[in-house]
Parts: sequence; C-alpha cells; structure tokens
Amino acid sequence: MDKKLHLALLFGGNSSEHDVSKRSAHNIYDAMDKSKYDISLFLITKDGVILSNEASHRIFEGENEDDVVAEELPKLDQSNPLANVINLSKVKDIDVFFPIVHGNLGEDGTIQGLLRLMNKPYVGSGILESAMGFDKDITKKMLNLHGIQNTKYELITPFNKDEWNYDKLSKKFGKVIFLKPANQGSSVGIHKVTNEEEYEAGLKDAFRYDYKILAEQAIDGPRELEISILGNENPIASCLGAIKVPEQDAFYTYDNKFVDASQVQFDIPVEVSDKLSKQITDMGLAAYRALGLKGMARIDFLVSKDDEPYLGEVNTLPGFTNISLYPQLWEASGISYTELIDRLIKLAFDEFNRKAKIIHDFKPLS
Repeated sequence: MDKKLHLALLFGGNSSEHDVSKRSAHNIYDAMDKSKYDISLFLITKDGVILSNEASHRIFEGENEDDVVAEELPKLDQSNPLANVINLSKVKDIDVFFPIVHGNLGEDGTIQGLLRLMNKPYVGSGILESAMGFDKDITKKMLNLHGIQNTKYELITPFNKDEWNYDKLSKKFGKVIFLKPANQGSSVGIHKVTNEEEYEAGLKDAFRYDYKILAEQAIDGPRELEISILGNENPIASCLGAIKVPEQDAFYTYDNKFVDASQVQFDIPVEVSDKLSKQITDMGLAAYRALGLKGMARIDFLVSKDDEPYLGEVNTLPGFTNISLYPQLWEASGISYTELIDRLIKLAFDEFNRKAKIIHDFKPLS
C-alpha cells in the first residue's frame, strides 16, 4: 500500500466568509478518502491567527470558537514576528496544503504567498492569478483585454467619488445600477440602486468592505448560470447549472446562499440551447486561461432575455458547502466529491512540479 499523503486543510480566515469557509472545510474533510490522506487542520481566526492542529480540531468537533481562541491566543509570543503563523511549524512532514479560505487573506493571493515561501504544493491558483480573480475590477480589465463579454462598469474610489452620482451613472447605464466592492465575495456589500438616495446609502455601505467599488450596468431580468472549471494548462468544464432566487430578492444574496436557501431553486444540469451552452463553456474556459488560473474555479454568468451571456465573476476558491454549486456541477458531470478532491490534489502537485523546473540563475557580483 502506498504511503498516505499528509494534507493540511486551512480554513476560516479574516473575512466576512469565515463561517462559510468552516462549512466548506467540514464537507471536504468528510468527503476525503481517509485511506489516502492523513489530515491536519489549521483554523485561521477572525483576526488572522493560525491556530494549532489540536485547537483547530476542537473547534471542528463543535467547541465554541471564541472560547478556544481566547484560550489559545495568550500562548503565542507576540514579540515573535511569526506569531500569527507559528503553529504551522508544529506539525511535521506536510506534503500538500488545501486552502479553503474564502475571501480576504485566502482568495486574494495572501495565503498562496505564504505557501510559496514555505515551498509547499497547494490546491488552487497562484499568487497573481488569485489576486486578479478576486479583484472584480482587475478581472474585468483582463476580460475586456481578451474580448470576453461582461457588464459595463465604472470604478468608484474615495478619490473620484465626487465625480460620480446616480444621475450621471444612470444616463450611462440605465435606471438600475449595481454597486459591488471589488474585493469581496458571497454578495457581501452589494446593492441594487434605482435612485440617488439608494446610491448614496449603498455606496457608503460598500465602502465599508473595500476602497474600490464597481458601479455596474444591470441586465434586465437575467438568468444566473454557473459553470465549474477544473485543471491547469488543459482545463475542462462541467455542465451548466442555474440559480433562481425568490422574486422579492434583487439578486443572489448572502442570506440566500448561507442563511436560508429554502426559497432558492437550483437547476443542475440546466437545459439551455446548444448555442448558449457552447458560448458559456467557451467563455468560461477562455476567462480561466486569460487569468492563468490553476486547479479550480466557478464562473458565474448573467444571461439576458435575448440569450446574450455576460460573464459576471470568477471564484478561484469556490464554496464546498452543502449547497455550493462547484462540487454539485461536477457531481452532475460524472465526477464524485471524493474524486474531485483527489483530482485537485494531483493538480496541486502537477503545478508545483512544473514551477520547480523554472531556473533561477544567481550570478554573484564581483
């Protein structure tokens, strides 16, 4: 029998998606083939501190997180500049890391930078690719550069916000405008606005989550379609899925996703025309390659009433909760949850070995 791989599962994090990440980690842990993997757990607290394997297991098994964190933090030597990550050194011989830290510090390239410094394989995209995929402004710039259709927008920052108001934006984009923090996930901080009062209130709230806000054109009565991508240099695409939110909701909100999904309808796989299916698949794969993504991504689309697809956003560390579409779409495409995890881990090693072949030639200066 082959030696088990020692895998470290990183979850939690300093973001609005902390609890979502914990749910994802539980599902990944439960689905993993324990005959292939020994698993260590590392919870990242809401303040960005990595807890020990033992403390993380306690939380994983149901102890109150705040109580465990309050007990563990005083044990750290805060004079040590590595205090926040020192617990990673207490578990030996880790073969590969599986970061499932959604949002800030996890999906934005930060954790990937740490793992690269540690010279360890990890699941998912690299530093730059993660950062580009997380930042909706940079994603759109890359999509536009590669001719991949997406909704029009203007970028609002603290430095130019006085140049824009609802009236000026509505003349450009129409009556309905969406405000979105550039660096957030799970619909946090998003507002649908239709007048100046809503715009000002929405912008004020959105600035709580980021200093870059997209004021985005709305698509009239869109369908929300999703596709999952898997792979490195030669990615493959899943079947398509659809999300239908309650009519009273403006969009697929955080509450729809994680608090009460009982009124949300999922159609997996969804029946669409061959033309639309090919368009979305081609656009999804093109965006994946344009951003240089690795391992996995879920890509969201809006489809107008006349069947015109617009790429919405890219998720480089998609959710693995009970209702998350990334694993569901692969299940419907013939790849089980357990096999999906095996493939992602193999892709992590493939990318690590590919990068290891790059030569860094050091020439001493005389």
